[in-house]
Amino acid sequence: MSKAVTSKRTIDNPRVVPREEWIAARKELLAKEKNLTKQRDAINAERRQLPWVKVDKEYVFDAPGRQENAADLFEGRSQLIVYHFMFAPGVSNTYSLSTSPTAVAAVPRLSHLAAS
Repeated sequence: MSKAVTSKRTIDNPRVVPREEWIAARKELLAKEKNLTKQRDAINAERRQLPWVKVDKEYVFDAPGRQENAADLFEGRSQLIVYHFMFAPGVSNTYSLSTSPTAVAAVPRLSHLAAS
């Protein structure tokens, strides 16, 4: 028979209180959570209203078997979704977006964008 492995707790358990006290504490926390949500929504709205910057430089990209400018590469679409991945200092890029399972899973399904 094997012994069960247990780990030492590193934090204290919360207090056990009567239901009424828990409800009061939960309502107080809920009010804070709602306030945080409103603040996040307001900041997101501000971010969406940031001014744009016109890109005047003619960038050339390496596409499979050819070079293309941005308009050709993105088939005339007016907006670009950028996937930005940062590596820790000293770590080199060993995966491309198309081969990294983690990176591929992080990108949502975007097929609806091609329909417009």
